[in-house]
Amino acid sequence: MTETLTSTPMGVEITKRQLYLVFAGVISGLALSALDGTIVNTALATIVGELGGIKYYAWVGTAYMLTSTTSTPLFGKLSDLYGRRRLFQAAIVIFATGSVLCGIAQSMWQLVVARGVQGIGGGGLMAVAFAIIGDVVAPRERGKYMGLITSIFTFSSVVGPLIGGFIVDNTSWRWIFLVNVPVAMVAIAITNKSLRLPFARQQRKVDFLGATLLVFSVTTLLLGLSWTGDEYGWLSAPTIAFFAAAIVGTVAFIRWEAVAPEPIIPLSMLRIDTVKVVVPLMILIGAVFYGANAFMPLFLQGVTGVSATNSGLLLVPLAVSVAITATTIGRITSRTGTYKIWSPIGCAITAVGFGMASFLDSSHGYLYLAMAASFTLGVGMGMIMPTGTLAVQNAVEASEMGTASSVVVFMRQLGGAVGLAAFGALFANQLNGRVDPKLVQAPRMIKKLPSPIRETALDALTHAIVVVFRGAIPLIVLAFVVALAMPNRPLRSAESMKAGTPSVD
Repeated sequence: MTETLTSTPMGVEITKRQLYLVFAGVISGLALSALDGTIVNTALATIVGELGGIKYYAWVGTAYMLTSTTSTPLFGKLSDLYGRRRLFQAAIVIFATGSVLCGIAQSMWQLVVARGVQGIGGGGLMAVAFAIIGDVVAPRERGKYMGLITSIFTFSSVVGPLIGGFIVDNTSWRWIFLVNVPVAMVAIAITNKSLRLPFARQQRKVDFLGATLLVFSVTTLLLGLSWTGDEYGWLSAPTIAFFAAAIVGTVAFIRWEAVAPEPIIPLSMLRIDTVKVVVPLMILIGAVFYGANAFMPLFLQGVTGVSATNSGLLLVPLAVSVAITATTIGRITSRTGTYKIWSPIGCAITAVGFGMASFLDSSHGYLYLAMAASFTLGVGMGMIMPTGTLAVQNAVEASEMGTASSVVVFMRQLGGAVGLAAFGALFANQLNGRVDPKLVQAPRMIKKLPSPIRETALDALTHAIVVVFRGAIPLIVLAFVVALAMPNRPLRSAESMKAGTPSVD
């Protein structure tokens, strides 16, 4: 006798085996995006050494972040209109295509463009994956699954540098990208079978003008943040032009979305009490986690002098604490139906983690403090990350699940992009005047410098990193205040959710 679940939010019943297959498909796709977001970091020095073009060093990461951020809401909206499977598989194909282009790149500019293609697929994977979970699991039971997904995603992100270091040490850097291709083929095969899910087909048009305005606004903002302070200067004409264009584009986007028949980000959704809290919360969390936390590997490699592979190993406590916490909190949330308390508690614990990190020093003994701080940060983030998505999905109808999920992912990635640029500028500002920037372009080489110069460089690098960690504390405190305002709507069962007439994807 086939075991069935209760009705899904889409109004159908599926077996546990079907549910597990769905999760296998989602996880296979998410792993591609999560791993690639960090795996390339340990290979950049090797890549630049082979391809040249060090002035484009930062653009390898910026290109991916830019396109993944801007593509997220479009994929979410399209998945609402045309079904999850088609859009999820399209994202996998785009990501794999970008991976091949990265693997065969013969110049830094080719690599930058290829990373942009990858980012389009990566943004789609993130947006549609969380929407799929919203389709098959009711909010009342979703906590444990969101916790599991969050832990897997974060774990993949953290072990990325470890895997990247291993590949670089034992084979060509090109395999960092080419290894994605067989994984993508497996993901396609799994999702082709598992994601034939019912969905409420909607006869609507795509808001391409809104998407264009959104891409323009985010692109000019990120370009401005990436190029200013270093390339042009904060008060230069190009900087002012970029930020002015971002403001004009944002105003135009908001005005158009207010009258668009099918807006890509419905302004009515942003007026929901839960969404009004989650949006600024995700921006702040993204800035702190993706921005400030990105400097922990730099401390491990540059200050303590460990290898790229070993720095990945030392970040395992972060991955483990996120995985354990997110899974545990998810199960508790599903059992109790209460999710509000976890975000403020998580913010408080995260603040403690950054407080610990702000006492780091260049002496070898502080390696253990770095590991303890990473573990604490993981516990805090494991409480926060699943909660925002769960709260928003619980506040909207099934027909808007893709759009709502993409809004959460978009805001978190946007926060991460802005945070990374802002903390990067703060880091560079702290180095200026304290040490020759050329001495810290390759942090792992600092240990090989003559003694007086080495100590000066280490002190300057440590000081700059610690200032970044201290700068994250006010942001996470602000996130704590915002989290306190989150409504605690009762988590809905599948039967209580409204769904349209399902048709086969």
